[in-house]
Amino acid sequence: MVFEYILNKNNIDPAKDVRINQSIDFGSTAAAFSEGQGDFTVEFEPGATSLEKEGKGYVVASLGTDSGYVPYTAFSAKQSYIEKNPEIIQGFTNALQKGMDYVQSHTPEEIAAVIAPQFKETDLDTITTIVTRYYDQDTWKSDLIFEKESFELLQDILEEAGELTERAPYEELVIKDYAEKSVK
Repeated sequence: MVFEYILNKNNIDPAKDVRINQSIDFGSTAAAFSEGQGDFTVEFEPGATSLEKEGKGYVVASLGTDSGYVPYTAFSAKQSYIEKNPEIIQGFTNALQKGMDYVQSHTPEEIAAVIAPQFKETDLDTITTIVTRYYDQDTWKSDLIFEKESFELLQDILEEAGELTERAPYEELVIKDYAEKSVK
């Protein structure tokens, strides 16, 4: 959806100007591309970097850079839980912000070394390459505040893809208080 949104934003009609093969299982797209299916592929990491390291492709663009801050990850809780457990919500948010602060104040090499145990199937050099790419692209925000602009962008993408029939009210769904407090 993000890819098609970016194409449309650049006056390329995904239905008319390009042929997108969506019949390939997402986990198999890098292999299909390596076998000669398609001129381009959309890959998450570590797939994109693996294609480069194997000499089978090059990263030519970043959907994250070209789309703007799309909120790929958000944490949700029931209103009743939030009301009964504000200290847990704040503690969780503070811990996440501490991670965000670490990313902002350390080098890609330091970040890669710290997160490497979470990605046992990926060697440190590849993790470092990925983190450096994200770092250079300014992929990570410096805070957890879910801005209205990003919320609207997500809805624009979903709406354009035909997956959203009614827009959701930002003010009723997003609570920024905990994220704002964690930055202080």
